[in-house]
Amino acid sequence: MAIKLENVGIAVRDIEAAIAFFTDLGLTVIGRDTVSGEWTDTAVGLDGNHANIAMLQTPDGHGRLELFEYIHPEAIESNPTRPNDIGMHRVAFSVDDIDKALEVAAKHGCYPLRGVATYADLYKLTYLRGPSGILVMLAEELKKD
Repeated sequence: MAIKLENVGIAVRDIEAAIAFFTDLGLTVIGRDTVSGEWTDTAVGLDGNHANIAMLQTPDGHGRLELFEYIHPEAIESNPTRPNDIGMHRVAFSVDDIDKALEVAAKHGCYPLRGVATYADLYKLTYLRGPSGILVMLAEELKKD
């Protein structure tokens, strides 16, 4: 059986704010839609499922995020995920300049949870809270081939 990661889906409070954040980081919107009907009820497992969705792609064409903002049923607010919570954890991006990426994030009110760390002289990396409380990891490779 062949398997391929298609995308990572993230429910957001404000789809426009999430799109602005991720496109400013360098992703591209490759599709948008509003979905509802029996097929979405069946696929997602929610009666009356109705959502605005956007598919974004990384510049290399390999990574995709699907953002969805629920119209019905109403989105459920929960405490933001912490780095040590069990379950879906974070979305991570390699960047060529972490300082520039953090400047972009700051324009959206998003800052590192604690700071930028260096791992084994290989990576500079940090976790930050993106839109809707999404945990986002940014990593800059220091030693390139």
